[in-house]
Amino acid sequence: MGVLVTDLDGTLLGGTDAERRRLHGLLSRHPQITVVFATGRGLASLREVLADPLVPGPRWIIADVGSSVADGRDLSTVTHVQSRLREGWPGATRVRDALSGFPTLMYQEGVAQDGRCSFHLRPGDLTGELVAAVAALGCSWAYSADRFFDVLPPRAGKGAAVRALAHAQGWALTDVLVAGDSLNDLSMFGIGAHGVVVGGAEPALDRAVAGDERVYRTERHGAAGIAAGLRNLGWVEPEHALVVGYHRPPRVWTSTGWRAPTSPNGILPTLGAVLGAERGDDRAASALWVAGAVVDDELSDPDIGDHDLRPAMSLQRFEGAAWSAYFHRACKETLWPALMSQPERMRFDGAAWSAYRTVNRRFAEHIADRAAEGATVWLHDYNLWLVPGLLRSARPDLRVGLFHHTPFPPVRVFDALPVAAEVRASLTALDWAGFHTEGFAANFRAALGGTDVAPRVGVHPLGVDREAIDALVRARGSHAGSGTGSLVLSVERLDYVKAPERKVAAVAALLAADPALHGRLRFRLVCPPPEPGITAYDSTRVALEHRIADVNDRYGTATWQPVEYLPHNLSFVEVVDEYLAADVFWVTSLQDGMNLTAKEFVAAQSAAGGSGVLVLSRHAGAAVQLGGGALLTDPCSPIDLVRVLRRALRMPRRERGARMTRLSAALGREHPRHWAAAIIAAIEGGAPDPGPPPVVTSATGTA
Repeated sequence: MGVLVTDLDGTLLGGTDAERRRLHGLLSRHPQITVVFATGRGLASLREVLADPLVPGPRWIIADVGSSVADGRDLSTVTHVQSRLREGWPGATRVRDALSGFPTLMYQEGVAQDGRCSFHLRPGDLTGELVAAVAALGCSWAYSADRFFDVLPPRAGKGAAVRALAHAQGWALTDVLVAGDSLNDLSMFGIGAHGVVVGGAEPALDRAVAGDERVYRTERHGAAGIAAGLRNLGWVEPEHALVVGYHRPPRVWTSTGWRAPTSPNGILPTLGAVLGAERGDDRAASALWVAGAVVDDELSDPDIGDHDLRPAMSLQRFEGAAWSAYFHRACKETLWPALMSQPERMRFDGAAWSAYRTVNRRFAEHIADRAAEGATVWLHDYNLWLVPGLLRSARPDLRVGLFHHTPFPPVRVFDALPVAAEVRASLTALDWAGFHTEGFAANFRAALGGTDVAPRVGVHPLGVDREAIDALVRARGSHAGSGTGSLVLSVERLDYVKAPERKVAAVAALLAADPALHGRLRFRLVCPPPEPGITAYDSTRVALEHRIADVNDRYGTATWQPVEYLPHNLSFVEVVDEYLAADVFWVTSLQDGMNLTAKEFVAAQSAAGGSGVLVLSRHAGAAVQLGGGALLTDPCSPIDLVRVLRRALRMPRRERGARMTRLSAALGREHPRHWAAAIIAAIEGGAPDPGPPPVVTSATGTA
């Protein structure tokens, strides 16, 4: 338990509205911290302050410069404390009469005050004669801001009131933090409690507490200074100079705790590794990952309190129904079809979009409360498209970037979204937007072309961890390949955009045209289902499984099935084994932001000295980088799918080896952590974005 005793004017009420809102949120998240006001104001003048939504509710109130003590819940007098503080008080009338001979002492008419007398007084008029007159009354006094002169009961004062209240409540003064900005507050700093002097404080207060190791001095003003004091003591979580906003956490919550991804590749393990590094950029190592977590009855509530997790996570908890409306409907049924240039599949639901707004608002508030002044915020993907606009309004000091791991559609498709104007307005609030290819970046620029302000745009294709793949391939030993015949492999989650039905149809057409392939061609489709709750792909799964059954029934034998269907996840070790066994890796995405499986296949085959053929959709982002060594195919053309696959199966070994050499060189060896570091620098504006990678012309990569 901790007790925060804070002055109001210039301290708790100081700073910007955003800083006051953040402090309010901080204290709300830490209800174990008791809030006490210690103010020079009278109780009657505090009702407006207490009604301010940016002001945290006090449990206790010390008012009238320490002469009044009240219960913060109903403003009732804490009689047993206040009566002791007011012992010896001669009354306001006697004080005013006794000091009436000092013409420079101006009583503050109209100011609510009780148990004290408050005057205006210039510094030069604070004479020994005046001090002696106050002493003759048996009173004490306080002078602050070169203006305010308060005559108090002999035992009163902010410090005395804090000590008396602490005694009554059983608080140890070492559990108390006092915060102030003027000499009016000085007495609080001498009672043995911790202290924080906020930025812009009276120089005289700064001088008076200089050298006191219990007092923390900060340049941050008002509410931000109080928050700095709380963090300095470790009573609240630290601020973060780098905040990642992603709808998923970097680990998977299971019945036995948090589990890291098995693959070293992809955005979750990449960021998890970079931001969780024990060495390197201190800011990145202390970054915060803000994510969503679904609370349901089947799995215990995700917990991070008992784990030393890196990167640090801060979870937004959602009920299952709210998350389903947001993710399964708004994201997957409205936004996803547009991103994949499939506007005819869009389904807009006003209630689901309201849930999307709510989730984005909560993410924005969560980030705003935890980001340090001038922090860098790295958002990810379309799931958080409304966060930039909300953050710009609440925290204009932040530098906000968003990387799109998906394609970005042509402007005509983007404008088909019923919420296009709302999304566009938010995206213009970004400082930086990133993409895997220049084509997607160009679509983004076009979509924002009519706006007055547009973010900087960068092109940063994500790669794979070749060192990890090399080590895994070495550990797997010999690599015999697929044996007799040819193995064509696809590894992809179930999604209509991956065109799995079209691949099975192409296999059937190839078998019909070339009987020599019977018993020799195997198409292995590793196709795990989407997460539970997504119904948009149900029809794809049903149609795919019917098509597979038809082809296997028509062409299969007791010892051979042309299509081997694996509708479940494999470990990364198992996936690498599949890459090594494959003769052809087949990617037929109708749209794809990048396609890291294609890059993993190249890395694995290259590490093993293999010569597998990559057949790659020309609509995948990876085609820009790998088109010079891959066979590019058009999944929208059934004829082209068959033709290119046939060429891959018939390709001479020398050409296969030459193409794999080109693919390996094009893939490069840049570690994904360098990709992440470059994007952080780009968001911050610390380094110019490199130009887009060269676009591979169709002549070098076509079949």
